[in-house]
Amino acid sequence: MRLFTAVYPSPESLDHLDGALGGVGGAAVADPGAGLRWVPREQRHVTLAFHGDVPDGAVDGYVDTLAEAVAGVRSFDLALAGSGTFGGRTLWVGLGGDVHALRSLARHTDEVADETGVPGADRASGRPHLTVARASASVVGADRARERRRRRRGEPEGVPTSPFGRWSRALSVYRGPLWTVGEVLVVSSRLGEGRAGGPAHAVVARVPLRGHLD
Repeated sequence: MRLFTAVYPSPESLDHLDGALGGVGGAAVADPGAGLRWVPREQRHVTLAFHGDVPDGAVDGYVDTLAEAVAGVRSFDLALAGSGTFGGRTLWVGLGGDVHALRSLARHTDEVADETGVPGADRASGRPHLTVARASASVVGADRARERRRRRRGEPEGVPTSPFGRWSRALSVYRGPLWTVGEVLVVSSRLGEGRAGGPAHAVVARVPLRGHLD
C-alpha cells in the first residue's frame, strides 16, 4: 500500500484559495492546457511524511502508535500563504500561522514511522506546502528552449521560465483565512487510478489531536 500522512485545509480555506486562483487565471483554472494538471480540490493537502510502499500488515501498528504519539499534541492554526514553484514543474502554496507546530507534528510522524519500521520521509520540516498544480517535463522544456532562443537573438532576458511563473508571482502575497488543524490523516495513494490519470486517494485512518475529539 502506497501511503502518506498529512493534514488537510478546511473547506473554507480551499474556497478562499479557489477564489484567488480564479482571480489570477480565470478560465485557465478550468482548462489549464496541454501538459498542465491541477491537483483536485479534495486531494490538496500538506504532507507530513511520505511513506511509499508499506506492507498492509504494518499499517495498523503505525496508525495505533501514531495515535498514541499525538494524543497530547494540541490543535493549532494554519493559513495558506505565499506561493512558488519547484523546478518550474510544480506550483505550490505555502503556509502561515503556527508553522512551528506543524513541523513538530511532522517530526512526531517521522519518529513513529521509524519506530514501527515504516518508511518515512519528513516533508514539512523544510518548506511545508500544499501542491496546487503540476506541469509535464515537455512543457517546462519548451519554455526553457524559448528562453534560450531569446538569448541567442540578443533579446532582453525574460523572467525565469516556468508555465507557473505568472501564478507564483501573483500569489506570492496571498494569505488565506486561518483554519484549525485538529486531526492527522493517513492516506493511501494508487497511482494512475484517479482523475485524468492522476492518483486516487483514500483515507485509511483519521487520528485526532488533543482538543479535537468529535
